[in-house]
Amino acid sequence: MGEELRAAEEVFGERLDLARRYVGHLSDSGIERGLIGPREVPRLWVRHVLNCAVVQELIPQGASVVDVGSGAGLPGLCLALARPDLSLTLVEPLERRVIWLDEVVRDLELGDSVRILRGRGEQIVGEVEADIVTARAVSALGGLLDITLPILRGTGQLLALKGRSAEEEVRKARKKLSKYGARETEILTVGDRLLSEPTTVVRVSL
Repeated sequence: MGEELRAAEEVFGERLDLARRYVGHLSDSGIERGLIGPREVPRLWVRHVLNCAVVQELIPQGASVVDVGSGAGLPGLCLALARPDLSLTLVEPLERRVIWLDEVVRDLELGDSVRILRGRGEQIVGEVEADIVTARAVSALGGLLDITLPILRGTGQLLALKGRSAEEEVRKARKKLSKYGARETEILTVGDRLLSEPTTVVRVSL
């Protein structure tokens, strides 16, 4: 884990041990409860935790972040570990995942910066304030805009972690982006310097 360790040390700094504990939860109870597939264990760091955590470089200091469809805390808990200055709200509709997230947040003592809401993104509009909304593996971009952009209430950014389909998803979502008054839509890569496979992010600015 040479390259992975160097990347993890740079991203998590003095909280690397907490990040290790989080990966321990993913590889143990996360698999037992069906949040992560057993085949993912060898690549938890690179494909999941670091892939999510490098997105922190797009988030301004002290921002409030809502992570929609948080699941196993990807990317929400990764961002909380990498950036203690952020205020995170993890939104997840499934009770068993909410219970797991709550257990992990308590074990990692992240309660001062992380809160968990059970529900769908569209159900929490007006309940939380956010500078940034994040999402990973929730929906194609067109559907994701309906779920996430109303949370921003007219100002802020959506950071959607995507794969190779990013360009096509943006193309298909053009009309909806216009409907929501998106000022700018960009496809960015982050973590180029640290990861052999950088993370692709669609950033939508209102």
